[in-house]
Amino acid sequence: MTKHLILIFAVLVQALAGFAQNRENTGTIKGTLTTADGQPAANITIRIDQSNRGAISNENGHYTIRNIRPGTWRIIVTAVAAAGQDKTVTVAAGQTVQADFTLNENAAQLHEVIISGKEIGKSGQTVAKMPLKNLENPQVYNTVTSEIMKQQGLTNYDDALRNVPGITRTWESTGRAGDGAAYYALRGFDAQPLLVNGLPGITSGTLDPAGVQEIQVIKGPSGTLFGGAYYAYGGFINTITKKPYEGFGGELSYQMGSFGLNRITADVNAVLSKENNIWFRMNTAYTTENSFQDAGFRKAFYIAPTLAYQASDRLSFSFLAEILQEERAVPPVFFHNDRYSPLEYKNVDELNLNRYASFTSNDLTIRNPRTIFQGQMVYKLSSQWTSQTVVSRGTAKSDGIYTYIWDEFPVVQDNTFDQYFHNENQTITTTDIQQNFNGDFKIGNMRNRLLVGLDYFNRNLLDNGGAWVVGRRVTPQGNATYPVNGTDGNPLQFNKTAIMNLLAVSGPNNATDIRNNTYSAYASNMLNITPGLLVMASVRADYFNSYGDKSNHDDGYDQFAVSPKFGIVYQPVLDKVSVFANYMNAFINVDPRTFNGQSFSFKPEKANQFEGGVKLNLLNNRLTATASVYDIKVRDRVIDKGNGQYFQGGKVQSRGFEFDLNARPVAGLTLIAGYSYNYGETIEGKGNDFYQEAGRAYGGQGPSNLGNLWASYTIQQGALRNFGLGAGGNYGSEYKVIDNSVTGVFYLPSYVTVNAGVFYNGPRVRINLNVNNLTDEVYYTGYWSVNPQKPINFTFGAAYKF
Repeated sequence: MTKHLILIFAVLVQALAGFAQNRENTGTIKGTLTTADGQPAANITIRIDQSNRGAISNENGHYTIRNIRPGTWRIIVTAVAAAGQDKTVTVAAGQTVQADFTLNENAAQLHEVIISGKEIGKSGQTVAKMPLKNLENPQVYNTVTSEIMKQQGLTNYDDALRNVPGITRTWESTGRAGDGAAYYALRGFDAQPLLVNGLPGITSGTLDPAGVQEIQVIKGPSGTLFGGAYYAYGGFINTITKKPYEGFGGELSYQMGSFGLNRITADVNAVLSKENNIWFRMNTAYTTENSFQDAGFRKAFYIAPTLAYQASDRLSFSFLAEILQEERAVPPVFFHNDRYSPLEYKNVDELNLNRYASFTSNDLTIRNPRTIFQGQMVYKLSSQWTSQTVVSRGTAKSDGIYTYIWDEFPVVQDNTFDQYFHNENQTITTTDIQQNFNGDFKIGNMRNRLLVGLDYFNRNLLDNGGAWVVGRRVTPQGNATYPVNGTDGNPLQFNKTAIMNLLAVSGPNNATDIRNNTYSAYASNMLNITPGLLVMASVRADYFNSYGDKSNHDDGYDQFAVSPKFGIVYQPVLDKVSVFANYMNAFINVDPRTFNGQSFSFKPEKANQFEGGVKLNLLNNRLTATASVYDIKVRDRVIDKGNGQYFQGGKVQSRGFEFDLNARPVAGLTLIAGYSYNYGETIEGKGNDFYQEAGRAYGGQGPSNLGNLWASYTIQQGALRNFGLGAGGNYGSEYKVIDNSVTGVFYLPSYVTVNAGVFYNGPRVRINLNVNNLTDEVYYTGYWSVNPQKPINFTFGAAYKF
């Protein structure tokens, strides 16, 4: 921990020293903007005439413009709903000039500009890869901002998604190779957080929220714009990172909490050039945390420097690096069935799982380092066309002991379960290069927003993991027996050395080195037939080429897929109400199968969605809402018929309804609410097969009913100004975590969790006290498994803003 803190301190000192040196030769203008009725005027633009310097007033009406050359300057205040004002001030080196403004309009008249776009208005630039307002976009998406995460005192990425309808976590990050990130059910299908700024960002561990500006949950099959590299029939989870901005500022924070939580973060932004065209921002965090169970911990260091360079009015560059070092002792996933035999237990009460038993040791650790590098060049070709070139390089690794619990086969119904161990040693490296051209032009009176793009994606998987071994047998209550793998009934020392020795005699490593490339071209056009009637048409052509394992020249294959997307939007009340419908597609490439030397090839598996709904943007942007109904069908699933026979004809269906609401009905009050219903089942499958039985849930779809709520109020005036409180919670209905005619049905119970917090968020200081699972609800998530969730817990945080 010491070296990480020294690094954080050194960077901060360097940034502050640079700022101090620059400040000696420049001055500062600051002030407060108020409305005619004495309210703070937030989100108002203040700029210095004949310069590129400026600021936007914060929620308290304050603004600051730093690093201003000495001289006489004219300050101009502008807003959509306010009459312009200006003042002339003289700035001297090393001095601060106060310039306050009182606008002629009252707070109600300014509401349309007071509402912050980062919370209510959704631009959707990344969602559509073109600038579309939420009302113009026929696709549904939700966002969770960094401000909401701070208000709720969140210290991990997963909890942020409790603010989004239609998504729920089915298990936490396991750290295992390939897909060790947390699993979510999104519209009834698997989802993982695998996009960063719309580009590949694979991870095998957990993500850190320190560098997150917002999380986008993009709903529905989205292969047309984002490709088929990842399984995403229900949608994508896209992380938008914090970007540099003009000026100097930042935040230092510390959080502590239940189960040994200690977390320190820093966010520093600075200008690096006298011309004010190079901006740098760095976010970093160091976290240590234990588990609520009898073993388990996480220790992580995160750092993310970003740089933006405005080379000219037409050309700009940006660069991002994210580095996460993480070590954990991860409790195993408890699979309570062998997926062949009748269930011994039908519900959690019968299983009697000890939720405080971790079934692991703090010596059995796994490391999940992750690095991402992204670069972007944007060039304005003309008043109508823009070129965007992006390059992304990522590496994710799993290194250490992975373990899971499985009902032993063929011995069942004896109240014991096998615990498997494996030495994970896998590295995945991805490279992505995209070239996009965006046009905004008219043909006749019809506006076209056209995207044309090329995408090259490369993935290399290097796996040196060892064999799997059963190390012991356990009961749901946490007891263990050892009559397995030559232990002669003697207790196995439950540490890394003993497990590694056991793995060493279980068999040789089966190293693999697999490479594949994807070449894609796509186009999308949004056509305004009239100002209120819009039609979108998109298509992607995707060629996938796998070289297979480097040691086997005969296992390569290639596939070709075409992915279309269509949408229509009608706004009966322009910029306030839109009715939309869409057809969307996604696909994944299917590996060949081999039996008795015969190879079976397949075409890509596909998902198709039809959706319709309505979006609202009312009360001068103070209320946004979306309601939609969707139907997703997946076809061409490969079914193993046995005896070396395969059939590509499996079908599953997921149908549902979603509603979300974001509102600020009065000053200081924020409301986030959502509800979703989903039902998924296999339509065509194979007999009573556990995974593909017709008429049964296909697994991992999550509870059918989900609800989320968060309401917060910040006091606007008086002695308690900037103090506030928030409360809300989540609901999940009873969940068929296993549904099969042979094994039977296993239910996870419904749950209601309550979260609450109090805070002070002033101009310089923010203090939070948050309590999660306030009622100490005993609840579980699962994906063919039973995963206990945290009991009541708290976080306390303090931050200094500069």
